[in-house]
Amino acid sequence: MNEVTIRELRNQGGKVIDRVVAGEELVVTRAGVPVAELRPLRRVPLPAATLLERWHRLPDVDPDRLRADVDRVIDPVL
Repeated sequence: MNEVTIRELRNQGGKVIDRVVAGEELVVTRAGVPVAELRPLRRVPLPAATLLERWHRLPDVDPDRLRADVDRVIDPVL
C-alpha cells in the first residue's frame, strides 16, 4: 500500500483524493508512523431490474463486423 504524509494530504488533498477515487489505497503517515488508511468506498450494487433494463437497451452486435474489427487490431494468425 502506498503512503502519503499528513503534509501532502493537507497541501494536495484534492490530488490525494483523486488517487483514492481511482482505486488506490493509501496509508497516511505522521512523522513516518502510519496513522490512517484511505481507500475508496464500495459502490452500491445495482438492482437486477436496473441491470436488465440497461441490457435490453444495448445495441445488437453483428458478429461478422466484430470479428473484422478484432482482426484489424490483432494478428489473425494468433
